[in-house]
Amino acid sequence: MKALQIENVSVQYARHQALKNINLTVEEGDFLGILGPNGGGKSTLIKAVIGSVPYSGRIGIFGKSGNLSAVGYMPQSSDLNRKFPVNVLEVCLSAYLHRKWHFFYRYTAAMREEAHEYLRLVGIEHLAGRTIAELSGGEFQKLLLARTLLTKPKLLLLDEPTANIDPQSSEHIFEVLADLNKDMTIVMVTHDLSAVASCVKSIACLSQTLIYHGEPKLNAEILTKMYGCPIDLIAHGHPHRVLPCHGHDDETGECFDTFHDGAEHEAKNPCCKYH
Repeated sequence: MKALQIENVSVQYARHQALKNINLTVEEGDFLGILGPNGGGKSTLIKAVIGSVPYSGRIGIFGKSGNLSAVGYMPQSSDLNRKFPVNVLEVCLSAYLHRKWHFFYRYTAAMREEAHEYLRLVGIEHLAGRTIAELSGGEFQKLLLARTLLTKPKLLLLDEPTANIDPQSSEHIFEVLADLNKDMTIVMVTHDLSAVASCVKSIACLSQTLIYHGEPKLNAEILTKMYGCPIDLIAHGHPHRVLPCHGHDDETGECFDTFHDGAEHEAKNPCCKYH
């Protein structure tokens, strides 16, 4: 079943064309990573899916338009005031308020236990009683993820969930997401290329239009189209390659993948020692 069907979607901000004729299908159970340059429309596409920006075209969620009850959305940054005197458990519990709220609303013991379970899942249950002002950036991102998961989404939309946090926290979040993907479909905007190698099942490359959608394998041609110029990516601290080894034809300027055949190859192509 199609978890997300995007057909001919365009978004215009005044005179700026943010997205143009995007056609993208996300199958149920997929883990899609959305990549692209700043201003390329990645966050705009997510906002179109949740209906927070006007768009032309059609978006279906599990076969229905406007089926937002099936969606959990974690924005790139929260509007939550980090100085507000509220603790971690209370922020997580606020996920229940989308269902029903009134002045004398009270959380049940079952709700509190469930919130603790999700805090435990992301590794911060021990911080339940702390105020959010006491959290690190990574801990705060994990809190926002726990709160989003508490809404029980079938389709999880994440906008830069590991932005501006330490590598260890990022790695843990990706491990949690990979496990969650067994039971839900995930679409994640990211600049973190370790996610491409570690947990996503497919990628979509955006730069106003859809450049590529398919297996999580980047090459020089895709990157050149996406960023508008030749790009080499170097991943630090990860024992895997983000790009296949590649060469350049000096006469035509064409980029091509090459076969990595060990030390001799690395001697001729020093960049390929990062693999």
